[in-house]
Amino acid sequence: MIIGSDIIFFEELPSTNTYAASLIRKKQIAEGTIIRAAFQSSGRGQMGNQWESEAGKNLLISIILYPSGIEPSDQFLLSMMVSLGISDFLGGEISDCKIKWPNDIYVNNDKIAGILIENSIMENAIVNSVAGIGLNINQREFLTSAPNPVSMSLLTDREYDLEICLRQLCSAIDKRYFQLVSGNQTEMRSNYISQLFRHNEWSDFRDKAGTFTGRILSVRDDGALKIERKDGDILHYSFREVDFIL
Repeated sequence: MIIGSDIIFFEELPSTNTYAASLIRKKQIAEGTIIRAAFQSSGRGQMGNQWESEAGKNLLISIILYPSGIEPSDQFLLSMMVSLGISDFLGGEISDCKIKWPNDIYVNNDKIAGILIENSIMENAIVNSVAGIGLNINQREFLTSAPNPVSMSLLTDREYDLEICLRQLCSAIDKRYFQLVSGNQTEMRSNYISQLFRHNEWSDFRDKAGTFTGRILSVRDDGALKIERKDGDILHYSFREVDFIL
């Protein structure tokens, strides 16, 4: 197993992604190495958002990868891979787990995990990737203004062993990473699309023109979201160009 072959643990870090990126700039680190923190003082999410996590209650990790066989134009496959791995892990405990495009993990209408993937690209090749994951496990109370956080413990009324959860999560992501690097990308894309939050459901969205009703049809190879509007128009949205109305 590659993912989790080595785990470097800290009681506190500003950000596991930032630490992982600085580490691989200094020396060669084994692929699959995980940087883990019990608490992040400046945890980062997509679009510059902060990630709230009570100390010692959740999984806060960054995975170091060297996906040399993946073209930069296909880098969204890494988001698919990590999202599916988390979803596979959660599926053993929780039903109705979905991937909210591009890579938040939702249960019903609540967010249980966030992902931040940062790729280093040089001469049209991905040199390394850092896949940051914040997964809510045992936290019962959320204090920030985030509208819809949830945890495994809140959903099941159980307390979880974080070490066991981490091992199971690593195994699930490892299987998806093997699927990716072995070239089974068509199946991965299909799995991702079928797991999408609100896939093929008429829902409300907001873009620069205002609110509209549409349904998610698919995701392009570059990660753009394909939405059909009620009037029949087909639109493609890149990151930050469309919001879900929850």
